[in-house]
Amino acid sequence: MRAVAHPVVPAGLRRNGPGLALAATGVAAAWGLHRVLPALPLLTAAVLLGVTVGQLPALRRLVTGPAKAGLALAARRLMRAGIVLLGLRLGLRDVLGLGWATVLMVPAVVAATFAGTWWLGRRLGLPGDQPLLIATGYSICGASAIGAVGQATGSDEEDIATSCALVTLCGTLAIAVLPLLQGPLGLDAGEFGRWVGAGVHDVGQVVATAQTGGPVALREAVLVKLIRVAMLAPLVAGVAVSRRRLGRSAGAARPAVVPLFVVGFLGMVLLNSVGAVPATGLVVAGHAQELLLAAALFALGSAVRLGALARTGGRVALLGLAAWVLIAGAAYGGVLLTA
Repeated sequence: MRAVAHPVVPAGLRRNGPGLALAATGVAAAWGLHRVLPALPLLTAAVLLGVTVGQLPALRRLVTGPAKAGLALAARRLMRAGIVLLGLRLGLRDVLGLGWATVLMVPAVVAATFAGTWWLGRRLGLPGDQPLLIATGYSICGASAIGAVGQATGSDEEDIATSCALVTLCGTLAIAVLPLLQGPLGLDAGEFGRWVGAGVHDVGQVVATAQTGGPVALREAVLVKLIRVAMLAPLVAGVAVSRRRLGRSAGAARPAVVPLFVVGFLGMVLLNSVGAVPATGLVVAGHAQELLLAAALFALGSAVRLGALARTGGRVALLGLAAWVLIAGAAYGGVLLTA
């Protein structure tokens, strides 16, 4: 009797399949949670679910065992692909329509937030690249920016995951708090939108917060936010140059001056600015970008160890609160100066 031949499973699929399947399941669960709670952005839900999975004993064995390689692949490669597609959200013509005062205000807020958060993180003695990564997340675009800088610098996965968790939680808090302050601060719809765009971290969190102020607030918020997203490329390049110099002096491997995914991001910005991508393509790319980033952020969230976070919990919480107040205050001041 002839033996039945079993199909040969490629080694890469055998190694990465369980983790990629878990990430896909996490994205599906996050999408379902977002549908039930529309105020909860998909990317925020993905991080929170990933953190939850990483703490459950039964699932933790899967995360640190068979699924480890695939989750690491999702956190690294899918993050880069999502960041490249993020460039299609940015069009130079729309940004310039805000006026030069607002366009110049945003980099000033980014610089103040980045420098202040990084300095305070160093003063608090946070380990590894956490001060750099948290400063990046607060000043640019949340977990997506943390992933980009972490990829460029080769940061420890635990530092990336911890920073993503902190920035995501604080950004989620903004969804509930900032709309309550619009009236007391005397902001009209456009000013409120610009404040949200300059002061809230993740793109999804910006949309969830600004939509409470109406369509004008939402439009202004998204445009201002996209200017911050554009700051991602020079920031990553600057960090990579700095690390390259340090690597040269220490004899270590040096990162590329401009990582390839940043070049891809800028290329997508250019394509969108000249109208080379049809409207249908932009819609499809937008959905793909969200799904890719959700999978990457779920994978990063699963690497968070709350026990390790608790050891620096007081310092991390203090930095998160201080950075949150810093960017909200800087953004508010910028909006008043450019009104």
